[in-house]
Amino acid sequence: MALIKKPTTGMKDILPEEMEIRDYVIRLAKETYGSYGFQSIETPCVEHIENLCSNQGGENEKLIFKVMKRGEKLDLENAKTENDLCDSGLRYDLTLPLSRYYANNQAALITPFKAFQIGNVFRADRPQKGRFRQFMQCDIDILGDPTNLAEIELVNATTELLSKLGFKGFTVRVSDRRFLKAMADHCGFPAEKHDEVFIILDKMDKIGEEGVKDELIRAGYESSRVEDYLKLFTQTGKDEAGIASLSEILGDKLPEGTAESLTGVIHTVNAVKKADFNVVFDPTLVRGMSYYTGTIFEIEMAEFGSSVAGGGRYDGMIGRFTGNDVPACGFSIGFERIITILMDQGFKVPGAGEKEAFLIEKGMPADRLAEIMKEADMLRAEGKTVLVARMAKNKKFQKESLSSQGYGAFRDFYSK
Repeated sequence: MALIKKPTTGMKDILPEEMEIRDYVIRLAKETYGSYGFQSIETPCVEHIENLCSNQGGENEKLIFKVMKRGEKLDLENAKTENDLCDSGLRYDLTLPLSRYYANNQAALITPFKAFQIGNVFRADRPQKGRFRQFMQCDIDILGDPTNLAEIELVNATTELLSKLGFKGFTVRVSDRRFLKAMADHCGFPAEKHDEVFIILDKMDKIGEEGVKDELIRAGYESSRVEDYLKLFTQTGKDEAGIASLSEILGDKLPEGTAESLTGVIHTVNAVKKADFNVVFDPTLVRGMSYYTGTIFEIEMAEFGSSVAGGGRYDGMIGRFTGNDVPACGFSIGFERIITILMDQGFKVPGAGEKEAFLIEKGMPADRLAEIMKEADMLRAEGKTVLVARMAKNKKFQKESLSSQGYGAFRDFYSK
C-alpha cells in the first residue's frame, strides 16, 4: 500500500517562498521585542495533562491533543475515563506553559520578567483559512508588574512590529474584564450566569446588537434587563470620555482604579505611538480565555476582517502553581494570520541580498569545478546568495523556476 503524501488534516507543508517570509517575520519580531528588553525563552510542546485541563483555557481545553500513557502505566482494562489513558498533551497556547515555566524558574529570573516566546501550538480545531491544527504563536509577556506600564509596553512593542511589517490604519481595541462584570452586575445578571452572558455578547461583531438581544432573551433573560444592558454598550463612547461616563454609571460596582488605569493606557499609547493605528475603548470586547482578570485587548485589520492579535492581564494563573499570585500580562500576534495576509499581498522580503545561479554542465572536469566553487564562495563573502547547480536539459524552464524564487542573474558553465 502506498504511503499518504498529503499532510494530516489541519497541518500543512511550508514551501520555500513562504518560509522566507516566516523567517523574516521571526527575525523582525526578535529584533523589535529585543529592543524593548524582552528575553527569548522556550518551553516544551508537551505539558502535564493536569495543567492543560485546569479550567484556565476556556474552549481550548476541548481541543487538546492528548498523549497516551506508555508501557506499564497504560492500563486499558481499568480505565474509566479518557483522562485515565493519558498523562500529558500538546500545548494549546504559550501562556499556560509560560506560567508553569515562571513558577519553576522564578528564583533565576529578574523582576519584572519580560518574556518573548515563539513556537508551535496544537488544537484539534476545524481548519479554515489562516487557522490550522498546528500553528505558530508569537507572544510577549511581562510578569511581576502590577501597573499599567506593562499594558502600555505590550501595546507599543506589538504595534511597532506590525508597523515594520507594513501594516497601517489598524485598530487596537482595549477594555477590562472588570467593566464586563460591573455592567452585568449593574443590570442584575446573576454572577453565576456571567460567563453565559459574555459568550453571547462576544458574538456582537458577527450577529450584531439585535442578534445578541434575541439570543439573551431566548436564554431566559428578561427583555427589559437585556435592553438596559445593551444600552450601556451602544451609548458608550469609544474614547477616554466614554470610559469616564460608563464608570460614573457603574459607580461602586466597578473596582476602584479600573477606569483610571485603562484611561492611562489609551492616553499614553496615543501620545507616544510611532505607527498609524487607532486605539479605541470597546466594552463589548470579551476575549474567550477564562484566565483574564483585568485589561484585555485585540488588534483588528481590515485586510483580514478579524483580530490578528490579542491578549490581556492574567494575574491569577501563576498562583495556581505557586500559591501566591503574580501580576502577569501578555500580548500575542496571530502569526499564521499575519503570514496569510502578507502572502495574499505578494509580500517580498526587503533588503534580501542579490541572488545568482551558477549552472554547470554535466561532465565538468574536477579542477574547473573547484575553480567555479571558489568563485561562488568569493561572491558569498560579499553578501550575495549563490546557488551552484547542475544545468538541466530544459535550461529555459530551469531559469524561469529560479527567477520565481528571486534569482536575478545566471552564469552558465560548460565543460568544453
